[in-house]
Amino acid sequence: MNGLIGLGVMGWRIGANLAKDGVLGLVWDRTEDKAKEFSRQYKVKFGGLQEIANECEIVLTMLSDDDAVTTVVENLIPHLKGKILVDMSTISPSVSLALAKKVKEVGGVMYDAPVIGTSIFVEQKKLVVMVGGPEDQFSKVKDLLSHTSSSVIYMGDNGMGLYAKLVNNLLLGVYATAMAEAYNFGISSGLDKEKVAKVLSELSSARSPTTELKVPKMVSEDYSTQFAVKHMRKDLEIIQRESQRIRALTPTSSLSLQLYRMAEALGLGEKDFIGVLEVFRKLSPGSTKE
Repeated sequence: MNGLIGLGVMGWRIGANLAKDGVLGLVWDRTEDKAKEFSRQYKVKFGGLQEIANECEIVLTMLSDDDAVTTVVENLIPHLKGKILVDMSTISPSVSLALAKKVKEVGGVMYDAPVIGTSIFVEQKKLVVMVGGPEDQFSKVKDLLSHTSSSVIYMGDNGMGLYAKLVNNLLLGVYATAMAEAYNFGISSGLDKEKVAKVLSELSSARSPTTELKVPKMVSEDYSTQFAVKHMRKDLEIIQRESQRIRALTPTSSLSLQLYRMAEALGLGEKDFIGVLEVFRKLSPGSTKE
């Protein structure tokens, strides 16, 4: 039996895919009503953390940050002998490595398995999962995660999955702020917004799947959440801490981090991260945004 802990925007959809394929037996969320609703919809039992650890061979976690993962895993550790813990959260590699060591000490195995892709990608089973941990049991992890993803890639020892995810989010965070800056510049110049959008998503040599996904949201001012501002800010903070530890120069992600912090200060923390556009629109002297 397999279990899932965490039923947020991503966790709920991952759980739905697993449940539909008949490979999920137990779920838990700190909001009990959410776990009950998932149980009702997908006919999967909900239980406590200890119950999941005791009854499930593989336990998946999809949680928000370092503190949430640490709290949950510390509660699971005494019950993880002979079990596999797969943390799909994006957290600090140093925190994950410390937890993996504790899990190993009690006879369990922990993998970091963060994902590339938004909630839409989960629904389409097009997530890319990057896994760090012991190679000898990777095949079991891959078999389970293949029910909710298109690619499950072994990146190396513990922590390497997370470093790979941070590589992606460093680029994504910087790219989105640059895209928002360029869009606002074009609008401020007097260009029609549809023409600016055409440049970014169709004509530019820098166009990408991200422009295809996010430019329409900028045009329509649709900041419904695919990946929240607060989560991008969190990931860029992790990158800054890790870059200091490994002595890597990361100036552009440092600047982008400040812009996401400003977006949060404008009340956009729960909105999609392309909502960073509002920083430029509201604070540019020449902006036409009321």
